[in-house]
Amino acid sequence: MTPDNIRSRKFPLAANLAVAAAAIVLSAAVVLGTGVGNWVLVAVLAGVLYLVGLNVAAARVEGKRAARNRMWQTAIYTACVLAVLPLASVVWTLVSKGVERLDGDFFGSSMANIGARDANGGAYHAIIGTLEQVGIATLFAVPLGVLGAIYLVEYGKGRFAGTVRFFVDVMTGIPSIVAGLFVLSFWVLIVSPWFNDGNPQYSGFAAALALTVLMLPTIVRSTEEMLRLVPGPLREGAYALGVPQWKTIIKVVLPTAAPGIVTGVMLAIARAAGETAPVLLVAGGLARINFDPFSGGQSSLALYVFQQAGDASKYAPARAWTAALTLVALVLIFTIGAKLLARRNKLTR
Repeated sequence: MTPDNIRSRKFPLAANLAVAAAAIVLSAAVVLGTGVGNWVLVAVLAGVLYLVGLNVAAARVEGKRAARNRMWQTAIYTACVLAVLPLASVVWTLVSKGVERLDGDFFGSSMANIGARDANGGAYHAIIGTLEQVGIATLFAVPLGVLGAIYLVEYGKGRFAGTVRFFVDVMTGIPSIVAGLFVLSFWVLIVSPWFNDGNPQYSGFAAALALTVLMLPTIVRSTEEMLRLVPGPLREGAYALGVPQWKTIIKVVLPTAAPGIVTGVMLAIARAAGETAPVLLVAGGLARINFDPFSGGQSSLALYVFQQAGDASKYAPARAWTAALTLVALVLIFTIGAKLLARRNKLTR
């Protein structure tokens, strides 16, 4: 039985709407009449008055217990709507402002030789840079992160495992600029001169290394939590059949936790794709197309959005919005594809 199935006196819908209307009118009269705020404060105060009025009015019809249940149910629904509103607003803003430059020139050209008065220019170089940098970072971060999580869950014991887990937690919250400075001081200024006749080499590969540093802790922590959720009897059943531990992890544990692991990996990829500071520090943000991530500067969609948003050209904002929409669309496509692949494991068919 649920509260909706219990036969008792129900608070009518008309009375519910009347309480809402009275709350809005009273809130507008108080806020706008005294001049202490605008319609935002009116909406907030109206919500509070509505919950109080609903509790009082429903208590006279349904009783105090049912009235409290109705009030908290309404508060939960309201919180859900408030949580969805910012996301819906972001999506609507991106789509409405990003469609202006959704054309072939935007996806087929770069910003090379594009001046402030030129309406053309695209993000082809930034798209290539994002795909290469995030792809290389994923190739590095996913195996290292998953293997690190396997060690912490399946093998790690004692002080060393606790130390590793502590530093992973610390790395989760480091600012992206710190990762960029680390790669700049280590790879660009110390290592890259060995391969470039003694001169520092800014490149997309250096940006990928910085993104790897940012992705690793997220992948390790999310994978660790997913591996801990795998039921113990699955492991014990494999061990009882004589299956070694490494094969149990590969054949049983990882396929079972695959959907959660994929979610964590995609969260890390989404964060990496949206980072600006590391790419600016170690890749430079080149305005032309560069397919070689190991030689010369590169741009990325996040850096392209940052540069265009601060450009004085009247055509720059449209490019920035379209690039932001493209970045979100790429992350969405990759997430959907990864989810579909994660479902094709033997234990979930």
